[in-house]
Amino acid sequence: MATDVTTDASPGATPDPAARATAPGGKKNAPDLGLGRLYLRRFLRNRLAVVGVVIFVLLVLFSAFGSLFTSYAYSDADFAALTRPPSAAHWFGTNQGGNDVYASAVHGLQRSLAIAVSVSVLTIVVAAVIGSSAAYFGGRVEKATLAVIHFLLVVPSFLILALVSHRLAGDWRVLIVVLTVFGWMSTARVIWSVSTSLRERDYVTAAEFMGISAPRIILRHIIPNLGSLLIVNLTLGVVATVLSETALSFLGFGVQTPDVSLGTMLADGAGTITSAPWLFAFPAGLVVLLTVSMTFVGDGLRDALDPTSVTGAAGGRR
Repeated sequence: MATDVTTDASPGATPDPAARATAPGGKKNAPDLGLGRLYLRRFLRNRLAVVGVVIFVLLVLFSAFGSLFTSYAYSDADFAALTRPPSAAHWFGTNQGGNDVYASAVHGLQRSLAIAVSVSVLTIVVAAVIGSSAAYFGGRVEKATLAVIHFLLVVPSFLILALVSHRLAGDWRVLIVVLTVFGWMSTARVIWSVSTSLRERDYVTAAEFMGISAPRIILRHIIPNLGSLLIVNLTLGVVATVLSETALSFLGFGVQTPDVSLGTMLADGAGTITSAPWLFAFPAGLVVLLTVSMTFVGDGLRDALDPTSVTGAAGGRR
């Protein structure tokens, strides 16, 4: 005799997801929530992650549309208002050259975001291809790749970054290339370590048996299964790049005048932090908001995408 599947007698009760996914006879029905919706629900339960997304979106909107609310460009100089504190005419004040700090902050945030996102994306792409290729091919290819990675990890990359970017006049496009060249090694090593287990999976063996080429197996079967790792590293890579670009520009080796970034603004304001604190406070506040928001988002993504995460499974309450 068939056994009835009963639910909670209370009218407002929510049936257990495991019970809903199992039909009589032990057969499993399709889950009510897709994997993407499940990840999204876990992410949204993490309050700090949601706050991080809101802050990041507001920063992006500020960088994209903030120039519409001022009549000054970042390169315009108001010689009648040199080093003036915030006022109705200049919301964030002016610097020593009469440049509007608000307009400079909008452009500086825009430039720093462009560098950070571009470097993070390029770094993840390079690291994913190199790390997964080394794990898949193994043997001499793996040993040679790891030798190069370990060598580059011990090279004083910051000094090389400073020298190269300074010799090339601080072009922000060159800075993207240089930061990418010296920024992929740590991520590639992590990806390699994870990919060494993926290369033994049945779907990789089946693809090899069917005669699919190695590049196609890497791009279609190994790298997609690293999705959660790549997304988290992409998010946290934005934070690392912002800090690197800010440090280089602060020391005069990154973005240089007449261009503006948050790092150059911090460098300009560092010398007048007591006499004109607004020159340092506003760009510093943007850097803090940007790094904190992306850190919150990265933590939220890690909790949501990791099935073993206690905070992700329990709702991410902190």
